[in-house]
Amino acid sequence: MPSSTFAPAFAALGDETRWNILVRLGEAPASASTLAGEFPISRQAIVKHLEILRTAGLAEAEKRGREMIYSPLGSRISTLGRDLQRIADSWDQRLARIKSIAESGDRPE
Repeated sequence: MPSSTFAPAFAALGDETRWNILVRLGEAPASASTLAGEFPISRQAIVKHLEILRTAGLAEAEKRGREMIYSPLGSRISTLGRDLQRIADSWDQRLARIKSIAESGDRPE
């Protein structure tokens, strides 16, 4: 089991707008003002979504001049992706075993 919980990350990514913001940040870091010009929601709503992503460990903020510039936290996202891949691989193995048993007519012991 992973040493850290990913529940906050999954909760944050469960919102389509936050997902789309994170995908957008993967293309290039951006300020809340820039993102507000690209999404059909207010700057205040963008700031709230960015704070949730930051709190969940999926994005970081860096002050540049008068603005905060947000970027995705690649290491956290990569760790989450690896854990999801392990889960998928485990299920693939289980399903392959079930298929093999079903096709052979053998009953599991």
